[in-house]
Amino acid sequence: QVQLVESGGGLVQAGGSLRLSCSASGRAFSSYYMGWFRQAPGKGREFVAGVSWTGAAFDYSDFVKGRFTISRDNAKSTVYLQMDSLKPDDTAVYYCAAPQSPGRVVARTSTAYAYWGQGTQVTVSS
Repeated sequence: QVQLVESGGGLVQAGGSLRLSCSASGRAFSSYYMGWFRQAPGKGREFVAGVSWTGAAFDYSDFVKGRFTISRDNAKSTVYLQMDSLKPDDTAVYYCAAPQSPGRVVARTSTAYAYWGQGTQVTVSS
């Protein structure tokens, strides 16, 4: 069974930074692309960023491009989300996710992901 555990959330002022981590266990981490999603109160879950299994290809939603950076360390079975220049609109619960099967292209739809972490709260104050 795949397990994903996020950490690193918290309260930060606008313009500040946070680094989220997601530790994976239960299967060969390096064979799968990984994604970060977020869900704000009263809104649906939305794609934030994804990274290929090699760590060489990335995909970002427009609203985080230039501010967030996704990376992975396959030796540690961990994926990261560095969040800079945070805005109040970034306030949400952030989830990391893993697909059921390997794929060459990072998926943006939540239905493509079979495994989810418990989420970590990020709150950005103005």
